[in-house]
Amino acid sequence: MRERGHVVNAVGLGVGIGVLLEPALTMDTVVAVLTVGVPILLGALFPDIDTSFGKHRQTFHNLAVLVGFAAFPVVFGNLAYVWLGVLTHYVLDLLGNVKGMALLYPYDRFYDVPVGVNVDSRWADVVTMLVTAVELAAAAALITYGPALLVRAPPDVQTAVLSLV
Repeated sequence: MRERGHVVNAVGLGVGIGVLLEPALTMDTVVAVLTVGVPILLGALFPDIDTSFGKHRQTFHNLAVLVGFAAFPVVFGNLAYVWLGVLTHYVLDLLGNVKGMALLYPYDRFYDVPVGVNVDSRWADVVTMLVTAVELAAAAALITYGPALLVRAPPDVQTAVLSLV
């Protein structure tokens, strides 16, 4: 996926989740959009720094990087949604190219899904919008039903999950 697709997805996801969290469309909605959207955008752009430092779709396109960003808000207490941007970058790259990604880098094996489109395909923007729609539907389901599920979880799981958001 090209940078434009990652930006469109991150902005759509940040605005969508912000509005889901604060649907009143007040100043609180703007704060929610920025609180969620800026870290998602940063995370969505981060993996492509491997075009300048390392091997593209290898050095920063792997599960170790995703785990590091998922741990970031737990360790540092900020940028709680940056991992979501990294994750959605990976999803778009798996679906928006035919080469795949080295998810277990430094091992050179590339992983891909059989339904990906070429990055230059006329369908690349359609894939981006479909992925964004599915992500927003999943976010809406988690925001709606997640708290009820979390209440039934053991206290240590509740603490771990709450530290991510």
